[in-house]
Amino acid sequence: MRNLVQLQEELEAAYSRIVSVTVDAPVAIAAFRAGLGARWTFLSDEGRDVQKALDLEEKQDPLHRPFLPYSFALDPDLVIHSVYNGYWFWGRPSAEEIRQDLRAITRRVRADWDPRA
Repeated sequence: MRNLVQLQEELEAAYSRIVSVTVDAPVAIAAFRAGLGARWTFLSDEGRDVQKALDLEEKQDPLHRPFLPYSFALDPDLVIHSVYNGYWFWGRPSAEEIRQDLRAITRRVRADWDPRA
C-alpha cells in the first residue's frame, strides 16, 4: 500500500483511480487510510459479499478468513485488463507494471491517444 501512496499523485493527474476492498470495519479502514496518507477509496466488505462472489477467501486461515491479495487493472467499463496474485510478495504489481497497464488501457480506449493519427 505504501507503494500505491507514492503513485497516487500520478494516478490522480491521469484521471485514474484506485479502490481497495477489505473485510475490516469502516472505523478500522479510516484509521488505516489516514495513517497511510492514502486519498483513494477504501471499501468495507464486512459481510464478505465481494470475497464470496470473487472466490477470494484464503483457505489456509479459516479462523480469520482473510482476502487473497489480488490486484486487478480494469478498463473503464470494468472489464479486467490484468490480474496480479499478490499471495507471494513477487506477485504484487510494481508501480511500473501499474503504469504499463494503465498506458495500454488508455491507448486502447482513447481515440485521441496519438494526436498525429
